[in-house]
Amino acid sequence: MITPQDLADGAADAPLLVEGAAVDTPIRTVNLDIAVDTGTAARARERALHSDRLLVGLRRTSGPAPEPIANLMAGLDTTIVTDAAPADRRMVAVADPDAAAVELSDAVAANVHAAIVLGQVLRLSEDLPVPQAIDVESLAYSTLLGTPDFRRWLEQRGPRPLPPPAPQDPVLVRREAERLHITLNRPERRNAYGAEVRDGLVEALRLAILDDTITAIVLDGSGPVFSAGGDLDEFGTTPDLATAHLIRTRAGAARLVSQLADRIEVRVHGSCVGAGIEVPAFAGRIVATPGTVFRLPEVSMGLIPGAGGTVGVPRRIGRWRAFWLCATGAALDTETALAWGLVDQVSDRR
Repeated sequence: MITPQDLADGAADAPLLVEGAAVDTPIRTVNLDIAVDTGTAARARERALHSDRLLVGLRRTSGPAPEPIANLMAGLDTTIVTDAAPADRRMVAVADPDAAAVELSDAVAANVHAAIVLGQVLRLSEDLPVPQAIDVESLAYSTLLGTPDFRRWLEQRGPRPLPPPAPQDPVLVRREAERLHITLNRPERRNAYGAEVRDGLVEALRLAILDDTITAIVLDGSGPVFSAGGDLDEFGTTPDLATAHLIRTRAGAARLVSQLADRIEVRVHGSCVGAGIEVPAFAGRIVATPGTVFRLPEVSMGLIPGAGGTVGVPRRIGRWRAFWLCATGAALDTETALAWGLVDQVSDRR
């Protein structure tokens, strides 16, 4: 653990790579229980914003942080605290900050390249327009497809056959006056965001792009869950990385949902994993049923979110909380999702 003074003096600035291109100390924890003057905090923040390492604040003291510490937090990748106002997106409140810091460090150590790239992408894309930020995410995702960590995940998963064709229309579309109702309809695969569901959703969204008489769009899912995310049986099957990049960015739903945000309401329920929350995050309004759970598990696979999760989710909850969710793969309950702004309403209506 280092202090803000240490950070300001360059304690995290040593070369990231050592012999054999091994990553040396990918994450450092900054003790934010120590008083610091405004000038030192400003220098520490500037160092943090340009650091090659992941920097995580740790504050065990209850109550609002002093202004210099609060300003420093904005430069870190996330800050773990004992309590925080739901609206302060720089912090994640947990029952045991020390245990949470260890959990985060262990998660980073288990998938070093994915975790570091995640931090870089979140910082780089924070202020970019959505289309360019999605491109940054996808290019980084393609890079990680070639890492030992992802290959290890593929080996542990083992060979799998491609998913069978959908026994029914994978996406249902119906129009009622000026409203377009879109339903993900592969309940037998938990509405996984595989090729058939993705293509059907994109086709429906393009209809709304072309027809401005459609003034309202409702997106929901059939079966017990809204979407279990990317279809794992399809992972690693694209013929080449450039094609995979173009499919993610030019044939995916995220950019279209972003374009249609002011017209779209997404109604989620059950589990929203990976793409199951990444795509909805771009919508203007998300309504969740009680008990809905949200997870972004891609880092544990040696990857980062690839359906827009490093773009849409941070725009709702901040890059700091997005980093925590992605790096740890922690499940987020409905109440916290509402408090953080990941969803806009909790309702029994589906």
